[in-house]
Amino acid sequence: MIHTIRERPVRRAALVAAALAALAVSCGTTPEPDAPAGGPPTTAAAAPEPTETAEPTGAPDGPGALPDDATRSPAPTHDPYAPESGEKVRDAFATLQATRNDSCATDCSSFLGRVHKELQELDTAMKSDPKGPGHFPEPIARMAELNETLAGDASFPNLEKHRKELIGTREFINTWMQDHPDDYR
Repeated sequence: MIHTIRERPVRRAALVAAALAALAVSCGTTPEPDAPAGGPPTTAAAAPEPTETAEPTGAPDGPGALPDDATRSPAPTHDPYAPESGEKVRDAFATLQATRNDSCATDCSSFLGRVHKELQELDTAMKSDPKGPGHFPEPIARMAELNETLAGDASFPNLEKHRKELIGTREFINTWMQDHPDDYR
């Protein structure tokens, strides 16, 4: 009697494992397409290569087509240095301050891109703050000067060319914010 009680969980576990293995095998194989009526069987080699588009290319055609047969494109790439939106001034300032621990010593392109991104996010946060953009006149003016200097070009060569202005703007804003702690706490 004790022997059969112990065997039941083992048998049950073995049956569950076998069932899962069978499902994994059946889900991992690709069935051959059906032959169209009156024609030769189709092969995978004869099928066109899927293309990438922004949306499904439309309803799939053919008697054996499934809704998932429509091709899709990859998700749009996200620029890690593109400014985010909706951030509070204190949060944007904190992430800008975090760039002060970095330098061009390890990866200058990444560092300058990050400083630029954080400055742009802080500028956006200051302009959309409930206190109004007039509450941050000096930092916003300094950002306008930097943006004019960069002329919309956030490429590494341009950021490297204007590194002094970029870092100087960060330091100016850091000093200004330290003198106005009510603005970011």
